[in-house]
Amino acid sequence: MAGERLSRASIPVMTQRTHRHWTGLLLASCLVCGPLAAAELEVRLTPANKTLKDNVEAHIGPLGERDAVALRRFARHAEREARKALQALGHYRARIRSEVRGEGDKARLRLSIETGEPVRLRRVEVRIDGEASALAAFRLPSSARLKPGAVLDHGAYDDAKRLIANQALRYGFFDGRFVEHSLTVDPAEGVADIRLIYASGARYRLGAVQFEGDTPFDDDLLQRMVPFGRDIPYDSDRIAELNQALLSSNYFSDVRIDASPEQAEDRRIPLRVALQARKPRTLGVGLGFSTDVGPRLRGSWTRHWRGEGGHRLGADFEFSAPRQNLSTWYEIPLDPPLSDSLRFTTGYQQEDLVDTESRRLTLGSQWQSLLASDWLRVVSLRWEQENYRVGEDEGNSSLLLPGIGFSRTVSDSKVDPSRGWRLQADLAGAQRTLLSDADLLHVNLQARGLTTFAGGHRLLGRLQLGGIATNDFSAVPPSLRFFAGGDQSVRGYDYQTLSPRDDADNRIGGRYLAVASVEYQYPLAERWRLASFVDHGNAFDGLSDPLKTGVGIGLRWISPAGPIRLDLAHALDSDEGSGFRIHFSMGPEL
Repeated sequence: MAGERLSRASIPVMTQRTHRHWTGLLLASCLVCGPLAAAELEVRLTPANKTLKDNVEAHIGPLGERDAVALRRFARHAEREARKALQALGHYRARIRSEVRGEGDKARLRLSIETGEPVRLRRVEVRIDGEASALAAFRLPSSARLKPGAVLDHGAYDDAKRLIANQALRYGFFDGRFVEHSLTVDPAEGVADIRLIYASGARYRLGAVQFEGDTPFDDDLLQRMVPFGRDIPYDSDRIAELNQALLSSNYFSDVRIDASPEQAEDRRIPLRVALQARKPRTLGVGLGFSTDVGPRLRGSWTRHWRGEGGHRLGADFEFSAPRQNLSTWYEIPLDPPLSDSLRFTTGYQQEDLVDTESRRLTLGSQWQSLLASDWLRVVSLRWEQENYRVGEDEGNSSLLLPGIGFSRTVSDSKVDPSRGWRLQADLAGAQRTLLSDADLLHVNLQARGLTTFAGGHRLLGRLQLGGIATNDFSAVPPSLRFFAGGDQSVRGYDYQTLSPRDDADNRIGGRYLAVASVEYQYPLAERWRLASFVDHGNAFDGLSDPLKTGVGIGLRWISPAGPIRLDLAHALDSDEGSGFRIHFSMGPEL
């Protein structure tokens, strides 16, 4: 390749007087002539190839405000850049001709290129030697652009080197190196050979985790938050998991992890974690609205940690026209503390909904644990004292309700998933011989699924089934009976208005519940979607009872906090007027 010849022009020295003189003339000429228009570049390839054309234009870049004279001086540089762009994609035998067409500031630079036959790969050898070769997660580059017979692409060669080097850093092969990395091109024969041989060396391991900083927590609690064991093979994802685990605990406002290979001893890297505890208390109050309960005031007070064991406590309240409740809780982290806990709760709730009034006092405890199968299990025991009126009947019930629940959510995003599913099953019971006024078994099953296809079109489905087994349904309080209708049930019907009725036409709740829904969402813009849906279901006492159907359209806005939904629904089986309802709600779709 011929070397570039550099020329050096003499630069005249200006006095202050002549400098002012020529500066004035230059400014005057600029005012008269005005700015030049940006010059145009025209690239013509034979045969036509959009990828090559785009790469040539990218290498040359904008021409700026050049006239015909300047473009002629620039042409040789443009040819060199075009040749580099072509060679990067395997075209070493291209013929390039440049010409400037037009005059003055209307000129444009045309490059006429005959690409010729490309260079193709003849031999490709990519190999990993050392411990990394036995690691299934350490992938060899498998691009079709690296197969013998493929057109040479320098970018594919660079990508292969980068993939190997990045994996070595991720999996802890810090002593690894390329013992050979060569790309040999024979333009005359039209062939190229690639050899990439990487010697990984031994894999480093993660050593002890050392916590630093002024925090109130004992080291035992902090060590139980580490989501991996000691002396495991290095993986940068494990460090990211540790960082996320500590932040998600809500104990800390800042987490910084130092895992430098330079500090390794015997290939074991110590992890030094600097922590800063968050403020121990927060208070939040907010206004909200949903068509189920109307305007509502909600608030919470939380003490995020108490003592070196990391215990938590808090209180929550909600006030709306039909419902008012106040609850408190105290939580003890178990092992592992991020997923397993023991919580004690108290609460008082007052409801006045449709034909039902209820005053309920609750005391309870919950043992939450994450199983190896990633299912969340909640074992509970609660005592409920409820005074109620259902239709024309009044009652007072006391129930000791042991229960168990399982739930699992799988999705690709917590705020706005594109696909995923959620399953939940809850079972609770009571027996007269165990401090209860009724024998009953209460079952509630829920399933949701979401899929996205064809560039943003979405299908969302949900199913809820419930049932009560009891020998005295009149002794079951309204908080355990089933009602349907509302934002999260059968849209087109008001909240909890679907229910069996007594002889006075009062809604009294049902033994069973079945609700199914299918929703299609059409993408309007990045954060806006149009929805159409069909809901079908009811709360009932017998399998022969009719189910109700609601259909409608809606608008979805994906806010930073999650989807906000506005629906216009029509009740097809309404006994009360036209059956049109507006529903407004927010919250996760799974």
